[in-house]
Amino acid sequence: MTVSAQTGALPLSRTLQGIACVMGGMVLFVGQDLLMKGMLTVYPVWMLIFIRSIAALFTLLPLILWLGAPHRLLTPLWPWYLARALLFGMGFAMFYSAFPFMGLAEVTTLFFAAPLMTATLAALFLQEKIGLHRIGALLVGFVGVVVAMNPTGGTFGWISILPLLCALTYAISQIIVRKIGEQDTSLVIGLYTISFSGLLIIPMGFLVTQVIVITPELAHLRMTWPVPDVNGIAMLALLGTIGTVAYTLVSRAYQIASASVIAPFDYSYLPLAAVMGYLFWGEIPPLTTFVGMVLIVASGMYTAYRELRVDRSADENPPTAEIVFAPGAPAALLADALDAEAVAPDTVDEVTRR
Repeated sequence: MTVSAQTGALPLSRTLQGIACVMGGMVLFVGQDLLMKGMLTVYPVWMLIFIRSIAALFTLLPLILWLGAPHRLLTPLWPWYLARALLFGMGFAMFYSAFPFMGLAEVTTLFFAAPLMTATLAALFLQEKIGLHRIGALLVGFVGVVVAMNPTGGTFGWISILPLLCALTYAISQIIVRKIGEQDTSLVIGLYTISFSGLLIIPMGFLVTQVIVITPELAHLRMTWPVPDVNGIAMLALLGTIGTVAYTLVSRAYQIASASVIAPFDYSYLPLAAVMGYLFWGEIPPLTTFVGMVLIVASGMYTAYRELRVDRSADENPPTAEIVFAPGAPAALLADALDAEAVAPDTVDEVTRR
């Protein structure tokens, strides 16, 4: 399988496959979060994140060993991945902790401030160039975040800050990936990030329970882990498997198709979350959430449109914000993992850097 670096365009079939993969991944990510929301009534958030990490470990580790080069288990970058795992674990513990108090659409809409924060941090700390069009799009997106939060509304509280803090930790973790460069594949980055976060989530949970009083409404933050029955074991296994398959599908999408074409489909998560939240939980988001969602999606779509118009040289890095943004995905920069060995060496950049 080769892609011509001279034409500057990917075959339509690959683009359609990429769109199908990312849409499938978004559907599975929504399914993962529906399961997470439902299971938080029985199991604490620390246990669910830990189980999901174990499932990812048993899925990604054999895959990496089977694929071989360019994947590597022994990497000198593990301290950076440990830092990412710490951010990942902290962030998504806060993200999922908001589930019992907020609707799925409300939580995920605020989380999608992450690409806006990533682009801003990349401009500030990595000196990535952003023109007036992208600045305008970012401003519109941040207005959407404020509208979705509805700080003047009667329902605004400290819980509303948790998804935003998750978005911030997520954005910082992506800056770390860009800083260290593309020295490891996305599967390796995902394996280390998810596995380390599973180990770190246990002491995190212990520290939280030493600081706050676990009241009945905060029961999902307790450190007592119930022993699951047969059905519970099946549900926990399903939770971990869905997240891992979703991550692999989205990584595949970014590997076979142009990131600028694929990226807008990440935002399909938001309407899917709103619909599923209504169907499964009867959640009707407030009007401010819908308005904020529209502004955030419009910001991301316009940014992707501008990227399609930019003629980037083959050796120029894409914007850091061009990464997988879905709750629970340890977004690696423009995944190049699954069949890189099948792509001619002189064409890898065309597939992974656009």
